Amino acid sequence: MAETLRVVYVPTGAAPVEIEVPLAAGMTLEDAVRASGIAARHPEIEAARLGVWGKARDAQSPARAGDRVEIYRPLTADPKAGRNQRVRKKREAKAAAAK
Repeated sequence: MAETLRVVYVPTGAAPVEIEVPLAAGMTLEDAVRASGIAARHPEIEAARLGVWGKARDAQSPARAGDRVEIYRPLTADPKAGRNQRVRKKREAKAAAAK
């Protein structure tokens, strides 16, 4: 049985795309993404960050059999700003209920 790895990408508002790729000698994470063909269907991932099993990795890191190469989309909002906004709304609602 040939060794493989999986390349995973979740487009905004769409179902996850998961493609199994045969592992070649000396393959990097970037090579695996290219071999999967995902970039051709989703050009927005050209400059995306990569990771393996939830851990960010350099695109030139070696790929290993059984890896789950994940393509991370850029953040659309600052997580700290979102949290601050939710806290502010919660406080305002609590203050309004106390009146």
